[in-house]
Amino acid sequence: MPSTRPSIIYFLAAFAAGCIMAVMTHLNATVALYGSPMYASWAGHGCGTVAAIAILVFLRFRRRESEENTPKAEKISVPWWGYLGGVSGAATVVAASLAVNSPLALSGAIALGLGGQVLFSLAADQWGLFGLPARRLDLRDLSAVIFILAGSVLVIMSGGAQA
Repeated sequence: MPSTRPSIIYFLAAFAAGCIMAVMTHLNATVALYGSPMYASWAGHGCGTVAAIAILVFLRFRRRESEENTPKAEKISVPWWGYLGGVSGAATVVAASLAVNSPLALSGAIALGLGGQVLFSLAADQWGLFGLPARRLDLRDLSAVIFILAGSVLVIMSGGAQA
């Protein structure tokens, strides 16, 4: 029977992604401070597009070398809602840029953003949104949200976010 516990590499990847998101949020907010939140979204996604194209080109050259010994994979179609990631990414940059450049500051914006992520994730789990397997939520899930939101309030009220 395979283990249902994720490998340590997934924990490290998730932690690294959180760190990178905090840096990204700050950098986008800096661009918004000198321009606007909408400009920050355009600039961030424009730079991301250029980086993604460069990575795809690099990977394409590497794939050609290994394709000779690999059978062709079947093409899989992406569900329509899979492309909403770009829309939500743009909205995230605009909203985060507004929040970071407010009295919430970076720590308050990140703390509340984490609360929002967990709440939406639990809703997605509960109802099986976007192709996720539905799972029944329990008291531990509610407790986690309460602790995250309480921690967010502590970060904001204790001076992590000052006017």
